Amino acid sequence: MSERAVLEVIALGVEDAVAAEAGGADRLELVTDMAADGLIPPVGTFAEIRAAVGISLRVMLRLADGFEAGDVRELLRAARELRAAGADEFVLGFLDETGEPDLPALEAVLAELDGCRWTFHRAIDRAADRDALRKSLADLPGLDAYLTAGSAEGVDEGLATLLAEAARSGEQGYEPRLLVGGGLRLDHLPRLRAAGVDAFHIGGAARPGGWDAPVSAEAVLEWRTALDAA
Repeated sequence: MSERAVLEVIALGVEDAVAAEAGGADRLELVTDMAADGLIPPVGTFAEIRAAVGISLRVMLRLADGFEAGDVRELLRAARELRAAGADEFVLGFLDETGEPDLPALEAVLAELDGCRWTFHRAIDRAADRDALRKSLADLPGLDAYLTAGSAEGVDEGLATLLAEAARSGEQGYEPRLLVGGGLRLDHLPRLRAAGVDAFHIGGAARPGGWDAPVSAEAVLEWRTALDAA
């Protein structure tokens, strides 16, 4: 494929961000508290990272572990503060207790984001019905990607789903880009690239020393090189 694939890397702070950009990342997902799988980062952290790197930043809007929205007023406050600080791309996604998309919460936050581009994150991998979720979100403003492993258990278990969804690209609900992440390995790339997947998300894979260590520019470069070769 001639077009360069997007490589998104999780960043917790400036050191991560600078290393990811040096290694060839195209975009960062900004979060805090990976023990809870990534929550809203402080506004100050966003501002420091925005000043340190030139690549795109997508900022997590998530209050607690799990996929329920929680206090929507607090989400709106966080979104408002991040927008005021210059954030213009986001990551979010809320399910209700039945595994259906929480449309009231999503619509309230999106009204605050005012057309910003955003990723619906791995809540899709816990949805009661992936196809129904995609179709119910099809008209939401700014949605341009789904971060997904195809399964709550990771890419190994979700690969068939990812390949099937890639084949439906352009159908109603399948227009947003597939951003594959969650147990993603280098050996998954050839099949996914051959199927037309062109966006990939890594977290732990960019940190050979674990989550207590910073992003490694060398590890990111390994992914960048593999993607460019696939």
